[in-house]
Amino acid sequence: MLELDSESHSNQASETGAQAGTAAVQNDNEPASSREGVRDRNGKMSGGTAKKSRGAKPKPHESKLYDNLVPAYQALWPAVARRRIQHNLNSLNIAAGTKVLEVGVGTGLSLDAYPEHANVTGVDLSESMLAEAEELIEQRGWKHVSVQPMNAEELTFEDASFDLVTSFHTISVVSHPDRMMRELVRVCRPGGKILVINHFRSPNPLIARVVDSAGSLTRHLGWRTDLNVDELLNELPIQVIRCQKSNPLSLFRVLIAERKA
Repeated sequence: MLELDSESHSNQASETGAQAGTAAVQNDNEPASSREGVRDRNGKMSGGTAKKSRGAKPKPHESKLYDNLVPAYQALWPAVARRRIQHNLNSLNIAAGTKVLEVGVGTGLSLDAYPEHANVTGVDLSESMLAEAEELIEQRGWKHVSVQPMNAEELTFEDASFDLVTSFHTISVVSHPDRMMRELVRVCRPGGKILVINHFRSPNPLIARVVDSAGSLTRHLGWRTDLNVDELLNELPIQVIRCQKSNPLSLFRVLIAERKA
């Protein structure tokens, strides 16, 4: 149902920042009410923060970057990533009726990049961000989009449920990126496409060491800088169509793959 655009991709300006949407694994020892928030009588979400013991290493979804800085995220994220997401989704020529899953949808700031003739489902673990996404969906009157809370490492969808599976700047904030990647592949139908945009560890040893030096800081904020794309894709039933930066100075790579039968 999807075709890749054969036209060459234009270069984009160097961009910095990282996706503040989160789909990280939950702490099973936490009370459900503290990590999931509540829904009102219309089923909409509100609240929901995760508590942790003093001195414990924060999990990605516990970072203040997610629940306390949603306004800043909404202000900065479009400038950081929206153009790249729109460009690469357009290149896929998404056909009418395509079933799309976006993992780590956050506040929904990428949702307007999908054509209205597709059927889009967004999932995320952060209830506070999903509440923002639901409000956006209602404001825009989108009938083709829905969102729901879900753990990216344990998607509850059946195998081969979607024609296109996407994730933008999320896989480096989950606790087990390899599990998340396996789930993205599992729920994609054979012949379907997977689009992931994220920062991956540079193959250049010098650049990798420089970026790795910031790892102790970025881990406290909720994301990692040492994710190796080759290790992530190892032994998965996919064919990589493209995995490259939009331009040499960009921090992020675009991965497009097709699920094998």
